[in-house]
Amino acid sequence: MRAIWNGKTIAQSDHTIVVEGNHNFPLESVEPDVLRSSPMKSLCPWKGLASYHHVEVDGARAANAAWTYRHPYPWIRKIKGSISFWNGVELLPD
Repeated sequence: MRAIWNGKTIAQSDHTIVVEGNHNFPLESVEPDVLRSSPMKSLCPWKGLASYHHVEVDGARAANAAWTYRHPYPWIRKIKGSISFWNGVELLPD
């Protein structure tokens, strides 16, 4: 899978984990210079606390378009160390 924002591939992996229809990319597959920390958090009753990042490429920002569960609940630990995208970030099969 590839994640694309503002015409640039920001993440690419053959090993995403799909949960609730969202592709979770390994953190190491994401371009490190495109993520900006966001204060936004949300709580999922079965995955835990999500932390968000803005995605920025060439001055264009997708606010809170990436999220990760740094400490997911034990039953969904397979998503630890991964990040998902939405809010205008395009996902395409590779």
